Amino acid sequence: MGIRNIILEGDPVLYKKCRVVEKFDDRLSNLIDDMIETMNKAGGVGLAAPQVGMLKRVVVINVGDGNIELVNPIITDSSGEQREEEGCLSCPGQYATTIRPMFVTVEAFDRFGKKVKYTGKALKARAFCHEIDHLDGILFKSRTV
Repeated sequence: MGIRNIILEGDPVLYKKCRVVEKFDDRLSNLIDDMIETMNKAGGVGLAAPQVGMLKRVVVINVGDGNIELVNPIITDSSGEQREEEGCLSCPGQYATTIRPMFVTVEAFDRFGKKVKYTGKALKARAFCHEIDHLDGILFKSRTV
């Protein structure tokens, strides 16, 4: 495992749509391990692959209840609304209030290609939305109120 450099706002990679992951192999597992280590060292609650320079649909999240790995995630349901301050490891020191759903259900695959499903509330729902936005080249600042 290793710490990767976090790409900062302004780098073109953050504004590109990521490719679907088709190979579930050791390279993918190594990327996920590195992303978890990088996220933890940086003190974040989520990290998307483009934030470490990889245009792959991969996200890791940990809001205090364990690591969640999402490969090719899709939001399948959402409800409610929350208005909270949000930040991003790619935009250090910048925060803004955004509107996100209060509840989110996500379907994805784990590193081995097994289908997984998660439901998140409050911060976890926000993290799901924030990180999945990164996979489509969207930064939180475009969602401010």
